[in-house]
Amino acid sequence: MNAETVAQQAAVAAGVRVRLVEDVDGIARVAGFFAEVWRTPDEPLPAETLRSLVHAGGSVIAAYADDRLAGAAVAVFEPPRERAVYSLLAGASSSDRGVGFALKQAQRVWALREGALFMSWTFDPLVGRNARFNMAKLGAVGIEYLVDFYGPMNDGLNAGDESDRLTARWDLSAAAPALDHDRAGASFDLTAPDGKPLTAYRDDLLFCRVPPDIVELRGRDPETAFAWRNAVRGVFTGAFDRGYRVVGMSRDGWYTLRGAGS
Repeated sequence: MNAETVAQQAAVAAGVRVRLVEDVDGIARVAGFFAEVWRTPDEPLPAETLRSLVHAGGSVIAAYADDRLAGAAVAVFEPPRERAVYSLLAGASSSDRGVGFALKQAQRVWALREGALFMSWTFDPLVGRNARFNMAKLGAVGIEYLVDFYGPMNDGLNAGDESDRLTARWDLSAAAPALDHDRAGASFDLTAPDGKPLTAYRDDLLFCRVPPDIVELRGRDPETAFAWRNAVRGVFTGAFDRGYRVVGMSRDGWYTLRGAGS
């Protein structure tokens, strides 16, 4: 099934109309929408910045449920040698199931039309639902772990924590997503801050668990949330130094990392 058909079906399933946004008023709405999603009085990307990014060849794509803005995504190009685009910012209303997938598929169509082969973005590795979306639903792989990438962040989702990020890389021509990997027969190793297993190994696979809802945990118990940050950081930085990549994410919050050469 080609990218255009997948994008069209995703939009229909989500009940939205998805389009490129280039007009001033539409871009201003997107800027305000991002401020609502990130729970901050300031726009993460001001309207004038978004307007300039579009003028420079990037894209702002928005999803509308009737006239209500339900999600938006911004992409720019990486260096020409990479043949890739970088998804700079993306967000959807929490109540709109399927909107994020529709937006990503629309970004994919735009990127392929512009000659890109890959798309990259970063996300908080402790947010399991985002990891599941990126790795299992889209089929991206995690290629890089970035420690405290942004420095201190003061928005309503990230305040009080360090801004570690995982770089996802999506092969835009890939037809099948990354698969979940059964942990049956794996040997458990390290212990997580909640007293349950943190890691497990089997053959060339490393499994690492994250908390069910890190955003809720930050608000309720920031000390434990930071303990999770340090625990997962230690696993991922060591694994990436040994050539591992993230290739999957289970429904119950376990990453799968595969060793180099396998």
